[in-house]
Amino acid sequence: MKSAKVLNLFVTAMVLSIAVVGCKKNPYGVTPLPGQRTGKPGGDLPGGIATTTPIAPTTQPNGDGTIPSANPGDIVGWPEDRATLSAQTVHFDFDSATVKSSEKSKIEAVADYIKKNPGNALKIEGHCDERGTEEYNRSLGERRALALREYLANLGCNPDRIHTVSFGKDRPADPGHDEAAWAKNRRGEFIVLTPPK
Repeated sequence: MKSAKVLNLFVTAMVLSIAVVGCKKNPYGVTPLPGQRTGKPGGDLPGGIATTTPIAPTTQPNGDGTIPSANPGDIVGWPEDRATLSAQTVHFDFDSATVKSSEKSKIEAVADYIKKNPGNALKIEGHCDERGTEEYNRSLGERRALALREYLANLGCNPDRIHTVSFGKDRPADPGHDEAAWAKNRRGEFIVLTPPK
């Protein structure tokens, strides 16, 4: 009888310890996306419509060489100009956030525009094709937007003025369901943000 109570108490203690240790709301030890902070549990993973985690503006790279995210609160409500850089939309290969050589001249044109218009800010939207889960595509769209932001920062653009957002597969450029449509939907778009007057 006594050993049954001890065994029951032991099993209860094990179940509670697993529940406490194994059910973290915000996991850590997950490989971060470029631009994310690391090192503390909770609060570092994007959620919802996956905007980058706000980090105090800085032009210094993180310890891992990535560029910290801009604080989106600094540019909220700024008028959007989607036309100016629409021809510079960058397209990606399937399941990739790597900037292709053929797309680099578009990013360089964006960098030239930003340097000539330092009062403006930039929003980069990452998009995916319809294949894959919603969560995966949000993450991939985020990595694409961050890759473009990092490329611009390496070209001398102020990363404090560049905000990223991922829409995953929610906003296709082409509603088709074939490779031609998917190729158009795997993209990063540049939107000019102008200060309110």
